[in-house]
Amino acid sequence: MVVKVYGTAYGAPKRVVACLFEKGIEFEAVPIDIFKGEHKTPEFLKKQPFGLLPLVEDGDFTLFESRAITRYYAEKYKNQGTDLLGKTIEERGLVEQWLDVEATSFHPPVFDLVLHALFAPIIGIPQDQKVIQESEAKLAKIFDIYEERLSKNKYLAGDFFSLADLSHLPFAHYLFLKGVGKEHLIRDRKHVSAWWDAISNRPSWTFVLEHHGYPSF
Repeated sequence: MVVKVYGTAYGAPKRVVACLFEKGIEFEAVPIDIFKGEHKTPEFLKKQPFGLLPLVEDGDFTLFESRAITRYYAEKYKNQGTDLLGKTIEERGLVEQWLDVEATSFHPPVFDLVLHALFAPIIGIPQDQKVIQESEAKLAKIFDIYEERLSKNKYLAGDFFSLADLSHLPFAHYLFLKGVGKEHLIRDRKHVSAWWDAISNRPSWTFVLEHHGYPSF
């Protein structure tokens, strides 16, 4: 049964696509237009009651929340494709630690920055420059911590690519888009920059950008 992934044009679902590629899992992309409210229709809400993306259907099994989905497939197919969870319980612990850092420390400010720098004019809300500045300052502090970590390890959880790195790809990529223009947050830090080049040049992310790329802004 081919996995169905809803909403691959947007940031969070790209985590799922990259994970499925790394694991060699066949999938089908199901387009969802959030600007037309297709994620809030009664039909979609029966599958995802919060009306958010992504959503996957794997036969009769349905799952939402991008990090939960990537954990699920990384575990279910741990003996197939790229090992994204680590080979020991200690490595798994570090993967989970940095995956939680991405979710709780990195994602909130980068989401706020992208929302106000890029999407505010599109969705018709005021573009708050104070939020943009505060979010950029928070990200700078986070990337300083990453710089220290990555001066000792090639990747966040160690010397192996994992879900912790993969999970950063969709929203860190937004920093390089013309409408955001905050790539200096990565490029000004030697080890963060090298890490970004290593993870963003993986075949999985190249595939995401070529086949499930970002809309033109």
